[in-house]
Amino acid sequence: MTTEGEETAPSAPRAALAWRAVAGRLSWGLADQAASSLTNFAVGIYVARSLGPAAFGVFSLAWVTYGVVLNVSRGLATDPLMVRFSAVPAASWRAAVARSSGTALGVGTALGAACAVVGLILGGTVGLAFVWLGVVLPALLLQDAWRFAFFAAGSGRKAVVNDLVWGVTLIPAMVVAARVGSVAAFVVAWGASAALAAVYGCVQSGIRPRVTGARGWLREHRDLGYRYLVENVSLSGAVQLRAYGLGAIVGVGAVGVVRGAELLLGPFLAVLMGLSLVTVAEAARVLRQAPHRLAKFCLLLGGGQAAAALLWGAALLLVPDRGGELVLGAVWTSASELIVPATLGVAGAGLGVGAAAGLRALGAARRSLRSQLFASACYVTGGLGGAAVAGTIGSAWGVAAATLSGSAVWWLHLRSALRAHHQPPIREVRTP
Repeated sequence: MTTEGEETAPSAPRAALAWRAVAGRLSWGLADQAASSLTNFAVGIYVARSLGPAAFGVFSLAWVTYGVVLNVSRGLATDPLMVRFSAVPAASWRAAVARSSGTALGVGTALGAACAVVGLILGGTVGLAFVWLGVVLPALLLQDAWRFAFFAAGSGRKAVVNDLVWGVTLIPAMVVAARVGSVAAFVVAWGASAALAAVYGCVQSGIRPRVTGARGWLREHRDLGYRYLVENVSLSGAVQLRAYGLGAIVGVGAVGVVRGAELLLGPFLAVLMGLSLVTVAEAARVLRQAPHRLAKFCLLLGGGQAAAALLWGAALLLVPDRGGELVLGAVWTSASELIVPATLGVAGAGLGVGAAAGLRALGAARRSLRSQLFASACYVTGGLGGAAVAGTIGSAWGVAAATLSGSAVWWLHLRSALRAHHQPPIREVRTP
């Protein structure tokens, strides 16, 4: 007869191994984001140094537009993939990835054509940059789709390798673009290197994107896709509205000060973004393998990120003025005053990431959308209301309060979703 202690003793090593596997996959997410962030940082610095402020502004417009389109693609194509096809049999994953990547390619082609038309209408340097952005958008979105596909399969190493291929091929492409000396050349170089990485993703996965399956994918996952689309766009839109409003209320210099404070938190934000690549997939695995542990996983995930943000902010407060001026120059004096509220805002966002991962793993798209819309509305209201009352510092404190409030709403919705998930269905009682 087996005693209770004998039954539970082997479970501890298994649990330790499971958490070790989770930590390993999360570390690949961090490594992938590090590679991606370094590539983006290098591109920005190189283009700025090569073209000067005015031309770099044009390139930045193309970059921001790419960010918006990327959120559209993720909402429709890769977010549903992460929710419904993480930790599934290989055959199901391959079929889903073929259609998901085909959807991303289709979104890139459609919105790329729109960008090209807008570019032709605008004309000039800006117009030419948008024309070429339209040409390379399909490759950029397909490369991003492979990253999410690999993380859904638990193969984060392949995503890292793919990003490294993009980064390595980008180096000679940027050198050639610098010799040409135009914004369009840099856009082409950026997109062409992404195209090589996208093709390599096909080789890595052995999967060919099925653009013809895009319509079926959108139809089957419309309950998630369209809500995630609105959710993603509302997030990026809230950030843009706060920036534009802050510039109008306080002045353009205030936007630069806020950006400086964000740069101080940049390394931690890169960690936050890296974890976001794998948190939904990991939460989905926990839900399938041990549903009762999902709440604990989300709490550890969100609480760990919030604690790390607070530690990073505390370290920034110890940086001497000479060191800060070495990094930010004259911006340091004003940006350093925002360290405390900016840190609290990032900590609140990190705490909310844990609840957001749980909601997406549960497929609770309606609750997730409500939470994000509330958080976005709070972000804009707090940022602009604070700016109207107390300028730049008021905006920073307003955003901090808004982010913490939004995080609370995320967790309230997760608690309700978990209760609904664990509640047994009511059986129909038939009377004779």
